[in-house]
Amino acid sequence: MSRFYLTTPIFYVNDAPHLGHAYTTVTADAVCRWQRLLGNDVVFMTGTDEHGLKVQRAAEANGLTPQEQADQTSERFRDAWDHINIAYDDYIRTTEPRHHASVRAFMQRCYDNGHIYKGTYDGLYSVSDEAYVTQADVDEGRVSGPVERMTEENYFFKLSEFAEPLLEWFEREPENITPTRYRNEALGIIKGGLADVSVTRTSLDWGIRVPWDESQVFYVWYDALINYATVAGYDGDPDRFAAWWPATRHLLGKDIIRFHCVYWPAMLMAAGVKDLPKFHVHGWLLIGGEKMSKSKLNQISPENMTEEFGVDGFRYAMLRDTSFGPDNDFSYEALLSRYTSDLANAFGNLLGRVAAVVESKAGGIGPAASPDSPLRESTAAAYEAASKAWEQVQPSVALDATWQILRDANEYFQRMEPWKLPEGNEVNAVLGDTLECLRIATILASPAIPDAAAVAWQRIGMTGNPADQRLPEAAEWGGYGGGTQVIRGDPLFPRISSD
Repeated sequence: MSRFYLTTPIFYVNDAPHLGHAYTTVTADAVCRWQRLLGNDVVFMTGTDEHGLKVQRAAEANGLTPQEQADQTSERFRDAWDHINIAYDDYIRTTEPRHHASVRAFMQRCYDNGHIYKGTYDGLYSVSDEAYVTQADVDEGRVSGPVERMTEENYFFKLSEFAEPLLEWFEREPENITPTRYRNEALGIIKGGLADVSVTRTSLDWGIRVPWDESQVFYVWYDALINYATVAGYDGDPDRFAAWWPATRHLLGKDIIRFHCVYWPAMLMAAGVKDLPKFHVHGWLLIGGEKMSKSKLNQISPENMTEEFGVDGFRYAMLRDTSFGPDNDFSYEALLSRYTSDLANAFGNLLGRVAAVVESKAGGIGPAASPDSPLRESTAAAYEAASKAWEQVQPSVALDATWQILRDANEYFQRMEPWKLPEGNEVNAVLGDTLECLRIATILASPAIPDAAAVAWQRIGMTGNPADQRLPEAAEWGGYGGGTQVIRGDPLFPRISSD
């Protein structure tokens, strides 16, 4: 058994969850469900980022205290993730005592190791990005909102000292950041020169106090990044941290590469943490070619989509139609098309048709799969392709490979026309082979459509839950032994009118 620790970014509590947040979180959830199918020991973490000037101002605008703002919005994220069946193992909030202790211990170690010094910051600050920026950032459109001039005495992290160690890490770990385009982007940031960065604030109270200077609080990014270490047990549980931290993988959007893929590894080095995470970076989910944002009023909540397509329909379409890495444009029309072609037709219709023929030709009892089935080889190849894609954090590719099993089974079922065959060995072979394809495809599809997969599993006469199966053994041909009741039921994925 291997360990697998996957994180989403923790989401900022100045606004409600939208499809952009859901895209990251559903992807992480599906990847972790796949790892559990492999029998690995998994920790899947998500949560909320609750400090900083943006939260404080949002709270003031809403007539709330920062803690009240954080409490209300964090609960909205929990509700959203529960609604779309996110099976996280730990939900962290940066206002929790365990996180305060972890941040103070981590940053104290960086300070004690000589990597933090006192200085004066005089420059521009973007509240919407919670980032110190340059005039060039403003001029070249890399800032999402207005900037403010800020001058204050605070503490700086010696990021400039870590350029060479970071480059050595890139040389040592050629797959430390995937896809390659984002690795190259992070490498370009390092090679372009690293300046020391301010890590504390004196003009803000809403944050974690600096242990060696209680007059200051940590700047929100250097508080937030440490959450990943907090969940792994940093400071509070050294044995847990030693066991889990080497298994860390961060899943994140491309707009936060600098902080995650450059600053965070440098901070870990400064604190004396030897194992560095792997990073999996995705593009934006676009609406009409534009990134979802509060200012553009193009946000859509997950609940908007599940009302019509159901939770599993929404989850599947989001995973199948968004290639992990590049930007992807979201549309209702694409969602409807994918739901209809893959779920209602390829999966649901095949399940219904085979159940009907089993009832009419085999007394409702599913026959066993044939050991020499013409579908055996192609099904094995599809499993290998799906497994490789999940390991590479490519859900869309993995699901396409899984649905190849269903496409092949549909073509075989249609070509053999078992409803026209007399009862006996020939029809039993066709039915058993089709049921075996459904059995394997249901297991492989369960990370994307966990509830529908559980229903399909029961209908073909299997016991338990597909999520409890263990790969690769469960994907080997011949697992459908037959002799159990196959159930006809309502459509697994009811058709949706395009009107």
